[in-house]
Amino acid sequence: MTQHEHLTTRGLQRHRPEHVDAFASTVISVLRDRQVVCSDGVRQFVLEHLVRAILVRGEFDPRLVMEELRGHRLSIDKIIDLYIPKAACVLGQSWVDDDVSFADVTIGAMRLQSLLGEASSQGDLDFAADDRRLHALVVLPQCQQHFLGVSVVAAQLRRIGCEVTQSFDEPLGALNARLMEERPDLILISCARLETLETVSETVQTIRATLSTGPVIALGGGVLDEVENLKERTGVDIVTNDAKDVVSFCSRRNKTLRRL
Repeated sequence: MTQHEHLTTRGLQRHRPEHVDAFASTVISVLRDRQVVCSDGVRQFVLEHLVRAILVRGEFDPRLVMEELRGHRLSIDKIIDLYIPKAACVLGQSWVDDDVSFADVTIGAMRLQSLLGEASSQGDLDFAADDRRLHALVVLPQCQQHFLGVSVVAAQLRRIGCEVTQSFDEPLGALNARLMEERPDLILISCARLETLETVSETVQTIRATLSTGPVIALGGGVLDEVENLKERTGVDIVTNDAKDVVSFCSRRNKTLRRL
């Protein structure tokens, strides 16, 4: 750069309008905010975009929203495992804070459910060549309503390669009949509140009494953050919110049993 060019550039910078500097600072700030990553790996900007999409007035197109999320370089796994559950949490907290109406929450949850269906249809199934395909039953006990969370778990299990059926709010008699017919290899029970632990224990007792050979029974859900010693209190085999943990536990047990 010549001395004249250098002086000219400095002169342009010195006489640059203040609104240009303000605009540049705003752009830098926005770009910085887009890179903010929460402790659980969720990018805050993308999460906020998803929440706005499920709350927007008018038509909701899950395929278009999926394309937008994929445009942010998100894998199907991250959309199902992280962003949809996180958006549901934001939705619930917004209702608690009285920022959105119950109708908004209901519509938003339905839209997340449709987005989950779209994501699941685009995901790849992971079948193990040397193992029999496991049959998993996901149970939402009576008096609980977190259907989206249970659907997320079911989608995770299908991606792992399990055959999955679901039981929503069924009386113990109906659940008993389902168990006799399906005879699942593993059962995942979801519990969100401490108040419903007794129902979970009754459900576990029904499963044990109905299927003498015994499927693996897992407990997951929000209650894991509230209560300790859940295995002892409910009689389940494993306590986790990771579907892969349950499948691995079941596969190891089955291999052990085959060697006996």
